[in-house]
Amino acid sequence: MATKSVEIELDGKTLVLETGRVAGQANGAVIATCSDTVVIATACMSPVPREGISFFPLICDYEERKYAVGRIPGGFVKRGGRPSEKAILTSRLIDRPIRPLFPEGMRNDVQIIAMPLSMEPEVPADTIALVAASAALAISDIPWNGPIGGVRVCRVEGEFIVNPSLGQIKNSDMELIVAGAGGKTMEIELEAHEVAESDLLVAFDIAHAAIERLVEGINKLVEIAGKPKTEVPLVVADPEFIEEIDSQIGDRIDEAIRNPGEAGGKSSSAYLLKEELALSLAAEYPERQPEIEEVLEKIFKRHVRRLVLEEGARPDGRAQDEIRPVSCAVGLLPRVHGSGLFMRGQTQVLTTLTLGSLDESQIVDTLEEDGLKRFMHFYNFPPFSTGEVAPLRAPGRREIGHGALAEKALRPMIPSQEEFPYTLLLTSEVLESAGSTSMAATCGCSLALMDAGVKIKAPVAGISIGMVSDDDHRVLLTDIADWEDFYGDMDFKVAGTRRGVTAIQVDTKTQGLDRDVVREALERAREARLKILDVMAETISEPRESLSPYAPRVLVIEIHPDKIGDVIGPGGKVIKKIEAETGAKLYVEQDGHVYITASDFDSAERAKKIVDDLTKEVRVGEVYTGRVTRVEPFGAFVEILPGREGLVHISQLAKERVNRTEDICKVGDEILVKVIEIGDDGKIKLTRRGLLEDLEGSLSGGGGAKKESFDKGRPRGSSFAKDRGSKPRDQHGRGFDDEAPRFKFRPKH
Repeated sequence: MATKSVEIELDGKTLVLETGRVAGQANGAVIATCSDTVVIATACMSPVPREGISFFPLICDYEERKYAVGRIPGGFVKRGGRPSEKAILTSRLIDRPIRPLFPEGMRNDVQIIAMPLSMEPEVPADTIALVAASAALAISDIPWNGPIGGVRVCRVEGEFIVNPSLGQIKNSDMELIVAGAGGKTMEIELEAHEVAESDLLVAFDIAHAAIERLVEGINKLVEIAGKPKTEVPLVVADPEFIEEIDSQIGDRIDEAIRNPGEAGGKSSSAYLLKEELALSLAAEYPERQPEIEEVLEKIFKRHVRRLVLEEGARPDGRAQDEIRPVSCAVGLLPRVHGSGLFMRGQTQVLTTLTLGSLDESQIVDTLEEDGLKRFMHFYNFPPFSTGEVAPLRAPGRREIGHGALAEKALRPMIPSQEEFPYTLLLTSEVLESAGSTSMAATCGCSLALMDAGVKIKAPVAGISIGMVSDDDHRVLLTDIADWEDFYGDMDFKVAGTRRGVTAIQVDTKTQGLDRDVVREALERAREARLKILDVMAETISEPRESLSPYAPRVLVIEIHPDKIGDVIGPGGKVIKKIEAETGAKLYVEQDGHVYITASDFDSAERAKKIVDDLTKEVRVGEVYTGRVTRVEPFGAFVEILPGREGLVHISQLAKERVNRTEDICKVGDEILVKVIEIGDDGKIKLTRRGLLEDLEGSLSGGGGAKKESFDKGRPRGSSFAKDRGSKPRDQHGRGFDDEAPRFKFRPKH
C-alpha cells in the first residue's frame, strides 16, 4: 500500500495529512499530524442501503484513548466505559458540518471514526480530527460534496491566533471554531467574554482564510490518493406522485399551517392533519405505502417554505423579526437554592440551581485536561415536553450538547472561586417544547442564578435565528418555532449580555452560509437578545442580596502550606474526625486555602476553630490552658493544642519540691502552662512555676482570688498572647470579624 501525504502550513504550524499506511480496508483513512498530536480518521459505508428508514444513517464517533497521553484509565475497570462529555461534543462538532454535504435521499450507513493516537497537551485534537474526517471522506469512494476545513481562532491580548495552544485558549477572551469551504460556512462554535459582533466578524474572516489553505491541501491529497465516487441508490419520492397528492390536499395543508396564535406541538391543527392524511393516503394507495411519509414531508415542507418565501408570512402569524410572547418567574420552589421559569410561546423551561461545597465539583479526566469543574449545567428533555410516550434513558448526545451550550454561554459570567467558593449545578427541565429549548434554558439559567443570589457579572439571554432560502432570495426568521425549525435551512443560536456575545452555535442544512447571512443573523440576534433581557429584568434585574436559607454556609481560611498535613492527618484521619465532630465539610487546596462548608454557621465556626488550633504556631513565652494526657514519674504530658503536646517536668510543676506527679495533677485535668522551650526536633517543654509565682504576686495585691480559678478560668487551648490564628474571609474578601456581615440569608419564599 503506497503512502501519500501532503503538508499544510497554518500560521507557523505544519499539519501533515497522510493516507495509505494503515486501515486499508476502510473506504477512506487519513492520519493527521500536528506537532506530537496524531489523529486517525476513517470513513466506512455499507454496500447496500438500509431498508424502511426515512433518514440518512450517519454515525460520527470521536474516541478517546488514554494511551495517547501515556496514562492508564483510572477507576476499578481499566477498559474504559462510556465516552466523556468532551468526546461527545467533539463527535457533534464533526457531525454537523459534514452531514448536509451527503446526497439527499442517501440511505447507506456511513460511519466516521476519529481517534487521537498521540496527544501533545498543548495541541488540541478536536479541529485536527474534523480536518482528518473531512480528508478521509474526500479521498474515499463515498458520495460526498466536500471537502471542508475547520479551524479554531482565539484572541489573546488583542491578537488573533489560528489553532492556538491550550494555554493560549485559556488566556483568550474568545474561542471561535469555524468549518466550511469556499467562503461558505457549515458550522460555527463560539465561547467568548462579551465580545462585540464586529470583532466576531474579524475572527470569522481570519478563520476562512485558514480554511481555504486546509481545503487546498485536502484537494491535493485527493488528486494523488482519491478514489472514484461510488454510485449509490437514492430514495427519492416520485415527483408525479407528489404533484398528484399535492393537488388533492394542498389547500387543506395551507389552511392548517396558517394558524396565528395556535399552540404548537402535537395538538396543533397541522400535526393532526398530517397524521390524518398519513392514514387516509396509506389506505387509498396501499401499493405506495412506503412512500407516503416521504411524500407528506415533501408537500408540508413545500407549503411552509412557500408561505415564508413568497408571502413573507410565518405559520403563527408573527412578523419576520418578532419574538414569541415571553414571560418569566423566579423563586417558585421553596427548598431549592434558586429557581427560574422561562416561557417563550409554547416553549417552557424550568431551571434550578444547587449550591454545594467545592469537594462536590465534577472530576474532569480527558486527554486534554484533568482537574475539577465547579460550574455545571444539565439539560433534560423528557418525552412529555412534546406530548409523546417514550422510555426514559440516560442523556443523549443532543441533551449533552444543549446543556454544554448554555453552560458555555453562562461560564464567563460566573464569579471566581475566590469570590464565591461554591460548586454550582444548574439543571434545566424542558416542560414544553415548541422550538429553541436550548436558548430558553440559557435564559432560565440566568434567572435561577440571580434568584439564588449568585453575583453573576450580567444576565445572559439567548435566541435562535432561522432562515428559509432558495436560489433567488433568503428570509431570516427571529425565534424559530416548530415548522420553521423542521423545514428551515439554518439554526443560528446566539447567547450573550447587553454588552456582547458569550456563545454561538450554528448548523445548517444548506451547502453553506455566506458572510452576509452570518452578519445579518448576528445583528438580528442582538436586537432580539436585548428585548428578551428587558423582559427578564422586569422579573428580576440583579442577583438577590442574600442566599437561600437552605444554601450551605462557607468559611474560607488560609493556612501555611506546610500545615496542610496537620489538617489532613495520616490517611485523612484528622480531617475525617473534624468532619465527624462538626458536621462540616473541609476542602483543602495545595496553596493553603481551606474551604469549610456546613449547613449552619455554628458548625462551620467549630470546624474553623479546630483548624486554627491545628495550624497555630506554638511560640516560646505563650501561655495555654491544656489537658493532661499522660502522667509519668518524671512529669506530665499536656495537650496545649489539638495534636500538640508538651512535657511539664516534675521540677516545673510547682514552686516547692514535688515527690510524685500525681500529687499535682492527673489525666484529664486542665492546667495552665507556659512554653519555655521548643527543641529542634519539635519537642515542647512547659512549666507552671513561673505562672504560679506571677499568680501569687497578683493575688497579694488583688484580694483573695482562688488559685484554681486561674488554672480553669480560660478555655483549653487558649493563649494570653495575641491570637495568630487564621482569619476567615467571605466570598467578597471581607474578614469574618469585619463590621459588615459575611452572608445574609433571605427568608423562605
